[in-house]
Amino acid sequence: MASRSISLWKSIDWVAIIIYLLLITCGWFSVCGASYDYGNPDFLDFSTRAGKQLVWIVCSFGIGFVLLMLEDKLFDMFSYFIYIGMLLLLLVTIFIAPDVKGSRSWLQLGPVSLQPAEFAKFATALALAKYMNSYSFSINKLRHFVGLLAIIMVPMILIIMQRETGSALVYLAFFLVLYREGMSGTVLFLGLCAVLYFIIGVRFSELFIAETPTPLGEFVVLCLILLFTASMLWVYQRKWLLVRNILGVSVLTLGLSFLVSEYVYEFNLVWILWALCIGAACYLFYLYLSQRFLSYALIGLFTITSIGFLYSCDYVFNKVLEPHQQIRIKVVLGMEEDLSGAGYNVNQSKIAIGSGGLTGKGFLNGTQTKLKYVPEQDTDFIFCTVGEEQGFVGASIVLLLFLILILRLIALSERQHGTFGRVYGYSVVSIFLFHLFINIGMVLGLTPVIGIPLPFFSYGGSSLWGFSILLFIFLRIDAGRSRR
Repeated sequence: MASRSISLWKSIDWVAIIIYLLLITCGWFSVCGASYDYGNPDFLDFSTRAGKQLVWIVCSFGIGFVLLMLEDKLFDMFSYFIYIGMLLLLLVTIFIAPDVKGSRSWLQLGPVSLQPAEFAKFATALALAKYMNSYSFSINKLRHFVGLLAIIMVPMILIIMQRETGSALVYLAFFLVLYREGMSGTVLFLGLCAVLYFIIGVRFSELFIAETPTPLGEFVVLCLILLFTASMLWVYQRKWLLVRNILGVSVLTLGLSFLVSEYVYEFNLVWILWALCIGAACYLFYLYLSQRFLSYALIGLFTITSIGFLYSCDYVFNKVLEPHQQIRIKVVLGMEEDLSGAGYNVNQSKIAIGSGGLTGKGFLNGTQTKLKYVPEQDTDFIFCTVGEEQGFVGASIVLLLFLILILRLIALSERQHGTFGRVYGYSVVSIFLFHLFINIGMVLGLTPVIGIPLPFFSYGGSSLWGFSILLFIFLRIDAGRSRR
């Protein structure tokens, strides 16, 4: 038993643990700076945010130690049980959780509040790894791919039902794992197209070309659909003649239509683009029926679906999204300023980071954070505290630590002998990357404010424990790789 313990401690990746300890320490000092109260300067007072965070940190160390002591085979063995149990917890939370700022995502356990959505991440990662490690699994088989989508989408739907859209979006990070494991790049391309259509369609929906009745957003997106259709024909069929026909006819028709609209009779050029897109799709379906190449039908389906998605964006934006979510997106896209409303957090965060300069104002000397100008400055917007107190240098060091951790986790994932460990490792990497990019992006005003924490920095036990469990399970799996 003693030799086993010695072997385990030698197998653990101490580089990742050291970076984890550095990040969690920096995070605690950031919480101290963000929540500092001149009337109660004692950081070890457990009634303060800093004191409570210290308790969470100590508990996370205990959780990490327990996870490292478990047999790594247990994670594979009980993956589905953990996943199903977490789904049941998410479902129960919808009905029994109190309403907190419009969402029902927090469970009250005496003096402690926990958010099950944070723990569902590692459960989903385990289930995904278990499923992809099953015998005869192939991501290119439709039934297997549908199974993967179900594993990812079910917790997303349950979390959305809790009215926690930000936490639900994190689960999209798992598609990076699927791409690493052989998912066609076409799926990612379609996702990027959807994002592009949504942003352009919403951003320029109220602008018109010159003084014509042609809406700029629809015009640009429909042009992109034609361009992407022609590009996919070249990529999958290498038929330059077809590409030339579609693009040539489209450019010529649009040019003549513009002249007619400008000098003869003014009309909406979007009508012409509709006809061109539908005509291109019908042409592709005709080629499929005559030549029996499935790619023609799929590209034609892409064209028709893209048109449908474009016009569903308006419904989703105006009917599905909540008013505060609409405002946040409009602020990010530059459609509204709203510095006193939805844009207030981001504007104050930018001021705080900018005021830090190169080296910062020093620990506990940040004026923006001390005077509580930045809302949620010790949770979702804690990075602005780092920027103000430690400046560009300190913020860069924090980002460098995250970069080293992510690169280390990628290296650990690649050295796994089995699919289970590799898939779980890349799940951890993807979740950390998503949180890092979105959180830093919303603090800098580059992404919408969707309310997700910065790993190991944001105040709160649920997020800290969730990230710690996610990481230490992988470290234990990695430590046992020599036996597989």
